[in-house]
Amino acid sequence: MFRLLLSLGTSVLWLTLSSVSGQTPPAATATPAATPAPAAAPTTSSLIDAMNPADLQQAVQLLKSNYINPAALNDAELNRAMLAGILARLGRGVMLLPQRPADPTEAAHPFYSEVLDEHIGYLRLGALTPANLQAMDAALQAFAAKKIDALVVDLRASPSTNDFATAAEFAKRFTPRGKPLFTLRKPAVKQERPFLSDRDPAYQGMMIVLTDGDTSGPGEAIAGTLRLHNKALVIGQATAGRAVEYADLPLNGGRVLRVAVAEAVLPEGRPLFPGGLKPDLPVEMPPADKRAVFQESVEKGMGPFVYDTERRHMNEAALLAGRNPELEAMEAAQRRGPTGEKLPPRDPVMQRALDLVTSLAIYQQR
Repeated sequence: MFRLLLSLGTSVLWLTLSSVSGQTPPAATATPAATPAPAAAPTTSSLIDAMNPADLQQAVQLLKSNYINPAALNDAELNRAMLAGILARLGRGVMLLPQRPADPTEAAHPFYSEVLDEHIGYLRLGALTPANLQAMDAALQAFAAKKIDALVVDLRASPSTNDFATAAEFAKRFTPRGKPLFTLRKPAVKQERPFLSDRDPAYQGMMIVLTDGDTSGPGEAIAGTLRLHNKALVIGQATAGRAVEYADLPLNGGRVLRVAVAEAVLPEGRPLFPGGLKPDLPVEMPPADKRAVFQESVEKGMGPFVYDTERRHMNEAALLAGRNPELEAMEAAQRRGPTGEKLPPRDPVMQRALDLVTSLAIYQQR
């Protein structure tokens, strides 16, 4: 408004002067309009998604008639392109395998349990099999006798299977009687199989669940159930997003097309596929370190991988003996040099879980 009044005032002033001096007033200078930001170029994927069936068919026909290399667009190549596109678009819902892989076993993914800090129970479920379920039942009985008041359930070593019934048995050990666990839905045949807890839980109390990208299939359903009904905190990384039942369809050439035919859905329709379960507290850990920790902890326990080794300090006895333990430790490390003893890997996910349990216990005591 001020600019408009100023412009009008200037024009009136020039008209007045020009009437006196005979000069022609200069033309008003227009204020340049702001240049709009260029719109983002649409992606190839978005352009294809916007095409109707007639446009898609026309585009393929034009390619076959005009492309410089007709052999690249014969029926076999078009079928390959179509299958590659389907695999890419469906993601975790379908996989092409060179052969049918063997099912995970207890030997490759064993169950492991331990008591930490005299009151924290640790359960690494491993493969979700009947044998590991029996091992977990025995551990939970031992925990009850030791007055365990916090539980860490580690699902980072639980690979995918199609056995959601056994997974439901694992979840029942922690879920109140009558509560829905999850439902296995098969949309193609309009079939649903609900799983409910029909027993009293073997443990009720503070619970933390550890997950990562290797937590797959029924393990994801267990993690979601414990978070829902036990208010368990999930620490680690997002799960694989494969809480589905797969069907392995053999192809004539020996390969296998693995297709998701059913998905596990939490109560109230909460999906796990394909996004997976996101952690409440994200913590990174290299997969190689995790595998090393799991393998070595079977003999050494989890302590060396979650507790810091206490450094030797100067004390009265060392002072009287004329020794300096801190200096001796530093000199020993220098003598070992870069080829010295390798430090064990750490498990930051488990460390964060123990820190959280300790912090909550201190808070509750105040």
